Amino acid sequence: MTVFPLPTDYLLSFPFEEHNAEIQEMWSAFRAGNPLRTPIILGLNARYFLLNPSLNQRQVTFRRYSENPHVMFDLQLEFQRWSKFNLVQDTELGLPEKWKVWVDLQNYYDATWLGCELEYPDDEVPDVRPAFSDCPEKLMERGLPDPFGGTMADGLRYWERFKERAEKEVFFGRPIEVAEPSFGTGMDGVFTVACCLIGPETVCEMLLCDTERIHQIFGFIAEALVAKVKAWRQKCDLPYPVDGFSTGNDCLALISARTYREHILPYDRLIYDTFATEKNRTLHLCGDAGHLFQTLNTELGITTFDTGFPVDFAALRRTLGPEVTIQGGPHIEMLRSSSMEEVATETRRILESGVLEGGRFVLREGNNLAPLTPPENVAAMYGAGRRFGFCRDGYHRWNPVDRKRLN
Repeated sequence: MTVFPLPTDYLLSFPFEEHNAEIQEMWSAFRAGNPLRTPIILGLNARYFLLNPSLNQRQVTFRRYSENPHVMFDLQLEFQRWSKFNLVQDTELGLPEKWKVWVDLQNYYDATWLGCELEYPDDEVPDVRPAFSDCPEKLMERGLPDPFGGTMADGLRYWERFKERAEKEVFFGRPIEVAEPSFGTGMDGVFTVACCLIGPETVCEMLLCDTERIHQIFGFIAEALVAKVKAWRQKCDLPYPVDGFSTGNDCLALISARTYREHILPYDRLIYDTFATEKNRTLHLCGDAGHLFQTLNTELGITTFDTGFPVDFAALRRTLGPEVTIQGGPHIEMLRSSSMEEVATETRRILESGVLEGGRFVLREGNNLAPLTPPENVAAMYGAGRRFGFCRDGYHRWNPVDRKRLN
């Protein structure tokens, strides 16, 4: 592939080897339940690259990226090359032992597979418009969709093209690995998929006034999602149930804990009991869904929460206790538009809120790093995270971030 020039790398004098060795020790201790310090990660995808004109010098649109597997493959490698030399976090930085690419169907794959049309609003992130809000039962007229049909057929074709290229090519002299297809082996939650298909207003109105009908819809969606994931996991030779199974259910912030327990919990329980062991059940929730976390912990056994949006971290820790892992951090707009000093101050405030009790906290942006966020601000969050995060005595041996850039 052609490698296009990018702006000068931010991490010019970064000690990559020391960093990569240190984070292996740090992550091993954290996963063993004996954390040395707070891990610091970033939520990154092609959006950060595509909507940044200084990086996306070919002016690739989301439509081109989404509809051409070769464009998707190439751009992911370009973005990884840039991010590993510009965005500091607790992952392998510098040239990796191998690159990892994945078929990126964003968050639309279940909705389009079940009947919605894909749209590209102003060349932004692809999205769907509810297709069944006028008559939700139309969703079920064609029966359960083929696990390898529609959008899933496109995803399978992309995955096969990715593997063909990865077998033949290297990038900056390093091999390329293709990730398992998360669009097939994973899913969003039933409530969120229903909101995509028939609209959140219709879903919430039916929960209030027409519960029998909405439960028919929920049941159909749950059956389809479970059948799809079973089929794809079999195709990819991925066993289940597995430790650390994760879903997203971003629309849950719309409803109360009581409504969740009465109407949504049985479907989520079916999914987790099918695909997850009791160990490290994980859930991502956008929006301020803090009012649901205790219910999700006690009723569904979720022990890792990716908050997805700034919440009251101190209250959340008091509610969930020290054994539950919480992921979160500064608001994405603050990271994008504030000064380095403001970012560091906000990061310190979160870390000193009480959320570190037990050490089960992962610092990250909240949520999905926004395009045009300066690498300097990411470094400010990282430096503050290392300085004020949970740390064993004597472990804080060095800070790989150039201190001059944090002042």
